[in-house]
Amino acid sequence: MSIEAGMMIAFLIVTGLSVWKFYMFMPTKPLPDDDTNEESLDELTELMVECITCHHTPQTPLDAPKLLEHMTNHERFDHEHYWRFNQNKLNQLLQRYYIKNPGTGSIPDIYRHHTGKPKKDENGKEESV
Repeated sequence: MSIEAGMMIAFLIVTGLSVWKFYMFMPTKPLPDDDTNEESLDELTELMVECITCHHTPQTPLDAPKLLEHMTNHERFDHEHYWRFNQNKLNQLLQRYYIKNPGTGSIPDIYRHHTGKPKKDENGKEESV
């Protein structure tokens, strides 16, 4: 056997070993605290909508930091599962909601969307759609 053939065999063995090591260390199962899957996002969206409908009023509107506080203090919020949930994740969740529900572009719009209350113009009259 020539030196070139021996080097080629060694190269193939080392390459195979490297591929196997990468395969063994790549996560193949979902992690128990994965909060980026659809189920977790849907659960957070339901919690967000519930907090908006409970705590938002036209007299005392919610903003994103207050919404984050209400969500993290809610009894259904799992602190161990959503340990990465912060203001940025809430903003992403709001943007995801706005995309899925056209016509909602703010927290008051989400409130109106779920309570069925019409939007009022600057004179206090209901706007026709």
